[in-house]
Amino acid sequence: MGDRSTPGLRRGSTASAGRPADAAALALFAEAGRVAANAYAPYSGYGVGAALVAESGRVHLGVNVENAAYPAGLCAERAALAAAATAGERDLRTVAVAAASGADCGPCGLCLQALAEFGDPDVVARIGGDVRVLRLSDLLTAPFAAGGAAWGSGEETA
Repeated sequence: MGDRSTPGLRRGSTASAGRPADAAALALFAEAGRVAANAYAPYSGYGVGAALVAESGRVHLGVNVENAAYPAGLCAERAALAAAATAGERDLRTVAVAAASGADCGPCGLCLQALAEFGDPDVVARIGGDVRVLRLSDLLTAPFAAGGAAWGSGEETA
């Protein structure tokens, strides 16, 4: 759970990233920020919350949970995804990610890959100080997929 700067974006390229968040996206982002206070982050001090909206319309929440054995830690997005899967959800609409500190924060590559397994949701995150909405497929352009095919490519990946 190292650098959480927004993936898929070069520093300084935030002006045109995604689109501005509407009222619904801002409300979901606020919910992610609210639950970030519950994160267990004794090692990094960097609490993160996630609020995920499934196709059913239900909201599932998650926080990052660190562990002294660093690889055993869990990011907020995957915690919310696990809650959604436990509830029987299989398709995602939107996932919002927020740092408890209010800093810029976006999903790491591992979380993007995990989320891609359940669709191509909108991702709501603070980028360059502004809350923006991006498509997951804009952040992860060639996810691993069953059979080796990337999204809609119809081609096997190497």
